Amino acid sequence: MLPKRSFEDDKKQVLTFNYKLLPMKSDMSTSADNGRKLANTNQRPTISVIIPTFNRCGYLGQAIDSVLNQTYPADELIVVDDGSTDGTSDLLAAYTDRLTVIRQINQGVSAARNAGIRQSHGTYIALLDSDDYWLPEKLKEQHAFFDSHPDAVICQTEETWIRNAKRINPKKRHQKFSGMIFEKNLPLCLVSPSAVMIRKGLFEEVGLFDESLPACEDYDMWLRISWKYPIHLVDTPLVVKRGGHSDQLSSMAELDKYRIQALVKILAQGCLSAFQQKAAMDTLTRKCAIYANGCRKRGRLQEAEHYFNLPKSIEAG
Repeated sequence: MLPKRSFEDDKKQVLTFNYKLLPMKSDMSTSADNGRKLANTNQRPTISVIIPTFNRCGYLGQAIDSVLNQTYPADELIVVDDGSTDGTSDLLAAYTDRLTVIRQINQGVSAARNAGIRQSHGTYIALLDSDDYWLPEKLKEQHAFFDSHPDAVICQTEETWIRNAKRINPKKRHQKFSGMIFEKNLPLCLVSPSAVMIRKGLFEEVGLFDESLPACEDYDMWLRISWKYPIHLVDTPLVVKRGGHSDQLSSMAELDKYRIQALVKILAQGCLSAFQQKAAMDTLTRKCAIYANGCRKRGRLQEAEHYFNLPKSIEAG
């Protein structure tokens, strides 16, 4: 688990700020009030939306507009510019006082999300990747879900997939489920950052996104949550997820290497039930064998040996 940090202690991460905060009101609601306050009431912000971005000026405007055009308005929109060198600064300047901008040197999507989470004031956090966008009812549906499920800590919606400007249907292995999905989420990530809404207090328990992972940082996060808590599904496609462009983390080679790291982390915590432990070990063994075989084919024999032996070394303690 990542070291616990105060959400206010962010100056080590964020170099410069361009704050254009929405008005702050009275003290934040207690947990008993979570999900029960309407947007733009006399309470502190209920929903904070965080968009991390790096050199995606061509997509970012639509993502921002999709937040600003929600039928249930967010109370706070934070865009974290992770060192962009394209026209992102000019685009953000056009939104004047409608959002908050955090600027930092390029540190990766996890550091960008974490900077936004630390600066946020909402009871709920909704994440949106800058190449995706929401349909107008997204926040309304999720707020209504939390209002009717006061014990829930996280939910996601269904999504529509667009690849290279064409709609595609997810394969059966990408099917989303609702509830205790830890075992179903082990083979590959079944939770989308752009589709989730999370009670902010949950990050204090499980930690923030792992900034040491260049990819699969979301897979790591969902494992840390789903072993203990149900991840609920609003069974309506309210997110448009775009793919096919070259800078996507999901197109990075050797993704299983980072999933393996996430599995090793969750196994080392000693938090899993016997059934979860076995399922995670079985998945780790399969992924290590596949990755090791790939290393061997590429002549990386020492690396292959490490991954072949990794499951046994973990089982041996």
